[in-house]
Amino acid sequence: MLQRLISLFSIIMTVYFVYKYRYRVMNLLLSKRLLRKLAVSFAMQIPFIRDKIVGSVLQFNRPQMS
Repeated sequence: MLQRLISLFSIIMTVYFVYKYRYRVMNLLLSKRLLRKLAVSFAMQIPFIRDKIVGSVLQFNRPQMS
């Protein structure tokens, strides 16, 4: 029981500090070239984000499907 309580407390504190320092954590992770490439390739697989980025770069809006 005590082991479970300590684990739960540790998880809650970790989530709290990651949230509190989320921009520092994100900057730390994205400063690594491989992680940055993975993040961009993952984001480009999401249609909404891809359309926004490509549309703003190329000034092209994808036709909306009705």
